[in-house]
Amino acid sequence: MKKLLAAIFLFLFLAGTTNAQKAGNEKLFEDSYIKQTMRNALDWQLSHPKHKLWDWTNGAFYAGVFAAYETLESDNIYKAIHAMGESNKWKPGPRLHHADDHVICQTYIDMYRISNEKKMIQPFIETMDEFMATPYETGGIRKVTWWWCDALFMAPPALVKLGVTFDDKKYFELNDKLFKECYDLLYDKEEHLYARDIRYKWDEPDIEVIKEANGKKIFWSRGNGWVMGGLVRVLEELPENWPTRNFYLENYTEMAEKIVSLQQDDGLWRASLLDPNSYPGGEASGSGFYTYALAWGINHGILDREKYLPVVEKAWAGMNSLIQPDGRVGWVQPIGADPRKNFSAESWEVYGTGAYLLAGSEVIKLER
Repeated sequence: MKKLLAAIFLFLFLAGTTNAQKAGNEKLFEDSYIKQTMRNALDWQLSHPKHKLWDWTNGAFYAGVFAAYETLESDNIYKAIHAMGESNKWKPGPRLHHADDHVICQTYIDMYRISNEKKMIQPFIETMDEFMATPYETGGIRKVTWWWCDALFMAPPALVKLGVTFDDKKYFELNDKLFKECYDLLYDKEEHLYARDIRYKWDEPDIEVIKEANGKKIFWSRGNGWVMGGLVRVLEELPENWPTRNFYLENYTEMAEKIVSLQQDDGLWRASLLDPNSYPGGEASGSGFYTYALAWGINHGILDREKYLPVVEKAWAGMNSLIQPDGRVGWVQPIGADPRKNFSAESWEVYGTGAYLLAGSEVIKLER
């Protein structure tokens, strides 16, 4: 009898625990919860500014801030974005050809579409005019203009947004050319992932091969997260009848298939995609961009809901485990060009918050 009672108690305990976990997870997908955690993360980050406001780090952050503005419909968020633009005089960064210095212009264009104030967009138009008129000098690892994979988040959405806004195909054509150059240089057609740059390519002549501890190729989580985020932001804007749209779509769906296979048990992705055991702890910025990109694909009917929704649900639960009591997004890998181990719950960066805000802005739209 005692054994029977003990078995019944254990069953009831486990059932109760499971139900409690399910109830806790369901809360994560309530509109009110998503909005509140987005607001908390945003408030914390705005109170802890970092880097020059035109910097690529803030370009990624303000992409998330604008997504939060659309989700939360807050005048205060609009004012914060406007203050950033005014501080920058609505200019991109100073490097003419460097994609990192163009990413902030995505947010300028979004703001221009609301206010129709030409000052918000004119400096970027002038920069692109000079860009197209000035040859780019290659050398060393700089084989092409966009020679590192994260550039595909930085500049392509800005160019495509500009083309859509002014109905000018020259920006689409420029993006096609430069994006395809980067794809041809860095995309691994066996792994369906991007090398960060040619230093991490196994088939590049005269380059010493860098391997992970397990002998696998190095594919950086955040770098590929940047690419996935960039692809969906291009696809969001690019006209349905644009001749190269399928190129971006196929690249996106191939990467989505691969990324799903690399998700870890906690719902997150490790700093090194093919050697997760060497990098304990889920990394917030890469995981945030994957959550954003996969949820976007479900919401737009591109990714199969039955297959991908459980992945996104697990990822969003994992992302929320990284939120600290003060609202800060923790476990963000510091600035770097490859997987690193030196991050923890205390580690934060503005782009980690941007990725979280972008993820929340799509997760909240999911039909479950």
